Amino acid sequence: MPEREYRASRICRVLGNPTAYQIMKLLTSKEKLSPSEMSKKLGLTIPNVSRTLRNLRQIDLVRYETKNYIKKYYIKDESVLEIFNSLENYVEKIKEKKF
Repeated sequence: MPEREYRASRICRVLGNPTAYQIMKLLTSKEKLSPSEMSKKLGLTIPNVSRTLRNLRQIDLVRYETKNYIKKYYIKDESVLEIFNSLENYVEKIKEKKF
């Protein structure tokens, strides 16, 4: 499998996790957030958020800055937002057609 296809499949696999999708959607606000802030906003445990953030870092979708020992996460490249918009538009189309 070519590297490009392999990397794309890994992104799909990670974003297939609802927690990862929720975190990415939360970070689309362009606000840098810590795992504890995300945990509170999403109603998830900090370990669950941290584990998912690690997976998102490994596939190069998020980055963090450290300030006063607190990691604040953000989306590495805003072009990923197009993927979310396309996916959600597709879901709406499917919903409307009601096969």
